[in-house]
Amino acid sequence: MLADMEPLFAGRPGWRRIYPDLPGMGRTPGADWISHQDDVLEVVTHFLDMVSPGQRFVVAGSSYGGYLALGLVHRLGSRIDGLAVTVPAIERDRAKRRLPPKQVLVVDAAFLGALAPEESPVQDAFVVQSMEALEAFRAYVGPAFEAADHAFLDRLFESRAFSFDVHDLDGAFPAPALVLAARQDAVVGYRDAWGILEAFPRATFAVLDRAGHALAIEQRGLFRSLMGEWLDRVREHIGSAPTGVR
Repeated sequence: MLADMEPLFAGRPGWRRIYPDLPGMGRTPGADWISHQDDVLEVVTHFLDMVSPGQRFVVAGSSYGGYLALGLVHRLGSRIDGLAVTVPAIERDRAKRRLPPKQVLVVDAAFLGALAPEESPVQDAFVVQSMEALEAFRAYVGPAFEAADHAFLDRLFESRAFSFDVHDLDGAFPAPALVLAARQDAVVGYRDAWGILEAFPRATFAVLDRAGHALAIEQRGLFRSLMGEWLDRVREHIGSAPTGVR
């Protein structure tokens, strides 16, 4: 997320950015008491209370992070001034996900030739193969995968969903939103994301061709354009809110 999002702020001063290191996904250990998705949401909520007590905020998340972001809208929606989710893993039961067939649209000989033997599974990770994609994988995705506590995450993901339905909000979410899905995403698909749209009347919903679960890498230009436009809408929304209403 840091690599995907930081370039957007080069010309947008005034934004404080916080990238939580979730339990079991880096340097934050996965505690034994964290056994349900509600527990993770509780950790994130307490984290926000520590770093931004009582403050309003904007939230963005990708994949599982998108699911957590929707949980925050359910829990703290009255404090949130904008939501963006990319390839959100909304349907937590993998058997119920409506997925397109797995495919590679663009095969790149240089990409394949540069793969080390231990990297061979990476050739199926991208819908559009390129050296840029491989470099991004080596710089960000691979190290993150190696840092994760997979035993903890496997146990955590046995508890698939929150105890509440992320589609069931207490009223419509009034702030600007963005939902980015990938047409060739064989990990979470794109159809399930459509189901949340009615709760977000200020949402842009886009399904991008030539993209899988690595949408932010494979369609970097469109990702930055749409995400930047969302940030500008959020800024406009915040600036137009009457004092005491936000």
